[in-house]
Amino acid sequence: MRLESGEQRAGPGDLSPSRPVTHNLIMSDRLTFSSYREFFPYYVAMHSKPLTRKLHFAGTVTGVVVALAGLLTGRRRLVVALPLLGYGTAWPAHWFVEKNNPASFGHPLWSLRGDFDMISFMLRGRDHELSVVARDWLRAHPESRTSANWSRRLTSVAA
Repeated sequence: MRLESGEQRAGPGDLSPSRPVTHNLIMSDRLTFSSYREFFPYYVAMHSKPLTRKLHFAGTVTGVVVALAGLLTGRRRLVVALPLLGYGTAWPAHWFVEKNNPASFGHPLWSLRGDFDMISFMLRGRDHELSVVARDWLRAHPESRTSANWSRRLTSVAA
């Protein structure tokens, strides 16, 4: 994976000794990804805590329901509920629960898709799999760890 600054960082499956991971990611350095498939594990890792995912779920699903109700009843101004409720619950979850910045700041469209994919996992009872993906990505990318997303409890999630 490559930073916008041009610096190369090892990506998933690319942790050979000849390409060491550079630590201490500076917030102005945004990670770039060549595909959504490469981006999704990073997105999940930025939602490593179940509470963050639950808040995203609640905000997004409530926003979609209110927006659809607005469209079906002709009250089109309710459509603005989707971004207000979605981001209104998601962003504070990042700042106060995960202690990171929302991925949507750097990757808005892939983040929206990631949110719906993450919710799909949750609706199918597969939230634990998201914890494993987050743990594995954070193990491989210590520069993305925060005091909130890297704890003994997270590292002990069974594979």
